[in-house]
Amino acid sequence: MRQGENAMTDVVVIQPGIDTGEPSIAGVSWPAVAAGAVVSCALTVVLIAFGLGLGLSVVSPWAGAGVSATTFKIGTGLYLIVIAMLSSSIGGYIAGRLRTRWIGVHSDEVYFRDTAHGFVAWAFASVLGAVLLATPVSSLIGGGSSAAVQGSASAGRSSGPMDGYVDTLLRSDAPASQQGSSNEFRGELDRLFVSSFRNGSDLKPSDREYVSKVVAARTGLSQADADKRVNEVVTQAKSDIDATRKATAQLAFWLTVSLLIGAFCSSLAATEGGGLRDGTWKSRNRR
Repeated sequence: MRQGENAMTDVVVIQPGIDTGEPSIAGVSWPAVAAGAVVSCALTVVLIAFGLGLGLSVVSPWAGAGVSATTFKIGTGLYLIVIAMLSSSIGGYIAGRLRTRWIGVHSDEVYFRDTAHGFVAWAFASVLGAVLLATPVSSLIGGGSSAAVQGSASAGRSSGPMDGYVDTLLRSDAPASQQGSSNEFRGELDRLFVSSFRNGSDLKPSDREYVSKVVAARTGLSQADADKRVNEVVTQAKSDIDATRKATAQLAFWLTVSLLIGAFCSSLAATEGGGLRDGTWKSRNRR
């Protein structure tokens, strides 16, 4: 028994460490991910430029020519989805095809890593695109609801988003009588509209009464007609702002859908690229 115990002890001492078979290569091939992300961003830029030219070719300022606004908005949303599918699929495929081959890793783990490579490439491309297009995107989304309500920074500014409504208010049947008009009233009315519409509220009764008096004094209209004009302009401004808000919300929803579809396409394409890289794509399809 004593000799047996010694023998067993010796065996335990000389037993080498258990080999898990885990390769020393990292699970993420960052050069492949970066390559796929850059390709995805480049294709997105190309497709956006093509879509811009296509959109300008189907719209027209003439009545009855070109597509309707509803058709244009739906077409724009669908085209965003097409852009996401094409650019993300090609970027994910490149990320999966260029990644390092893992030796001694289970096939299920390889499949997961390929999927992760596609997803990470899509995420990298999305972040890179957001950084490169930070100013245009912020102007588009942030200015969607505020562009129509942000007026001039000062009374001396030549034009602003609210100037059209102020022009309508102060329009007179005798344009010659407006030649000596000052910019003080325009700047003041501009600031009143901006401060009211920016907060999502209406003109205060005192402000509305003052605007009506200014319109009556500058245009020669009666007080009743001036009140009517102010009400019409305020209603039109609210309608335009609401239409812009809805269009911006729809664009945001289309962008969200396109991004989610892009993530799926990139992950799926990466598994195909990785399978072709290892020569296991056909066996994966059989399962």
